[in-house]
Amino acid sequence: MTQSHQTVEHNHKNCSHSHDHSKGQSHDHNHGNLPVVLFFAGLATFIISLFLPTGTPKTILALATIVLSGYHIMIEGFEDTINETKRLKKFTPNVHVLMSLAAIGAAIIGDYTEGALLILIFAAAHFLEHYVENKSKKEITSLMKMNPTDAKLILSDGSTKTVDVADLKIGDHLKVLNGEQIPTDGTILSGYTSIDESSINGESIPAEKTVGDTVFGSTINGDGTITMAVTKDSSDTVFAKILQLVNESQSNLSKTATKIKRLEPKYVTSVMVLVFLYIVLMPLIFNMTWYDSFYKGMVFLTVASPCALAASDIPATLSAISNLAKRGVLFKGGSYLSNLSEIQAIAFDKTGTLTEGKPKVTDVHFIGEITNEETFYTDLIVAMEKQANHPLANAIVKSIEIVNDIPLTIENQIGKGLVSTYKGHTYKIGKASQFTNVSSDIESFERKYAEEGKTVVLFSEDDVVIGLIAMMDLPNPKAQQLVAYFKENNIHTTMITGDAERTGRAVASTLKIDEVAGNVLPENKSQIVSSLQDKYGLTAMVGDGVNDAPALVKADIGVAMGDGTDVAIDVADVVLMQNDLDKLGYAYRLSKKLDKVVKQNIIFSMGVVALLVILNIFGQMNLPIGILAHEGSTLVVLFNGLRLLSPLKN
Repeated sequence: MTQSHQTVEHNHKNCSHSHDHSKGQSHDHNHGNLPVVLFFAGLATFIISLFLPTGTPKTILALATIVLSGYHIMIEGFEDTINETKRLKKFTPNVHVLMSLAAIGAAIIGDYTEGALLILIFAAAHFLEHYVENKSKKEITSLMKMNPTDAKLILSDGSTKTVDVADLKIGDHLKVLNGEQIPTDGTILSGYTSIDESSINGESIPAEKTVGDTVFGSTINGDGTITMAVTKDSSDTVFAKILQLVNESQSNLSKTATKIKRLEPKYVTSVMVLVFLYIVLMPLIFNMTWYDSFYKGMVFLTVASPCALAASDIPATLSAISNLAKRGVLFKGGSYLSNLSEIQAIAFDKTGTLTEGKPKVTDVHFIGEITNEETFYTDLIVAMEKQANHPLANAIVKSIEIVNDIPLTIENQIGKGLVSTYKGHTYKIGKASQFTNVSSDIESFERKYAEEGKTVVLFSEDDVVIGLIAMMDLPNPKAQQLVAYFKENNIHTTMITGDAERTGRAVASTLKIDEVAGNVLPENKSQIVSSLQDKYGLTAMVGDGVNDAPALVKADIGVAMGDGTDVAIDVADVVLMQNDLDKLGYAYRLSKKLDKVVKQNIIFSMGVVALLVILNIFGQMNLPIGILAHEGSTLVVLFNGLRLLSPLKN
């Protein structure tokens, strides 16, 4: 689907290539490939200058490096400082300004090569962070290509034309073949089918649909072919909602990154004041030459810049977001990813989340006197269901093995069931309410299975019920592993379901979930999440339907299944694109690792700054070493963060 992406605007307010959408203010520094071209031109002049003897040509090439490689650094640094100062009505410098001043200062005192080296390394680190950010955005965007993007538009002459979903208009008529995804919301004009609407209403049993019924975008059509009229613009579909994650994941910073961004202007201002005082006072108090004081001031300006600190969090977070995006987990921002490692409780919706979302045959029972003929009857049932659009037909056909393939024709009586005639006998499959001649044996088993939360259909021969089939939405095998993993990490687990508590407990017992809340109305789900927050602290919620939306909003971290409704995806903080619960456990593990990496980066970056400042005070530091050590520490921090792009080991 071609959706116009809102321009992601860059605000280079620190060593990172980060975004600032606060209060609607952002600055676009999109200069195309020019900065990259100029950087490499500057790199070439610097390399050439290294082979020249001291003199005018060497000086000119070093100055050319400062201008060429530092072009975007200086422009963005001073431009953003001016813009942010105007916006906030107070002096708001950024680290780009410090680096620019240090390079200019080095040139003023004649250390052209050192100034060129400083700007070159700083620009390289800057491009590396930009690469990390763009990679994250690219990985998230590429996931959207996995979703269907077209629809079969019915033309005036009755023929069909494949068109982009984004080009659909309200009132357009579409054809949807069996097995296809419904392109957008609409109403059925002709045809009969069953549609898997578990992503909309959490119901695992497919819904029978015919003329006049509403269908929803992102749901899956069953065996029938239908025509439909479009009733919703494509910009309101689940795809458009997910595409918004591209921008949201970039602009939402973690708590650590936010603190660093707030601290940076104050830190930079302090460094600038200290450097000025150092340069002015040292010659007056300690009889230091103006050259020496200015030189040491430039060294201090360089080594005290918080480049590595500013790069401690954002590149690492974006690397982790990119890692997860490649595995089908979309985070709307770094804050949610960093918070995930701190959750104390997690609540799950049952249907389609902890369960497979599709029914399977669990029990087949026939009356005692026809036990020896069970194989014939199961063959007959499968033969009937093979030709049906009955919502449970697929479950029966896939679950029951046949001995003989029986040829027959059926009549599908909408709302009643399937009817067929074979060798002079009439056979019927349908709900219990459609039968009157039911034995106490069948009634007993029907009641037993129904109390266990299973869906039951009866089978009759010549209007006498002789058997039944029970089906149930079984637990997701991956859910058991995920619940066990969270419990190992001392995280309280809760199942929230609108089903009867007995049904919920049957599933919860298999999964070994700590707590079950059954018979819960949609409006009460958020209250349960709130009580978990009061009792345990930071709480996550996993769901997929419209009825989960309030709870997803209430939770500290809302996790939506990717096949879920657009409302759930819109309000959630995390989306599991493939409905793969394993990936949620993976995200939690990566969040824990991200927390460690960020702490490592902060401790290392500030340690290096402190060491270099102390060495400079005691005269044990010169500008080239200071540049290499300072910018080297920034690169170390960046590469440490880039480790999060690699898959975690099991």
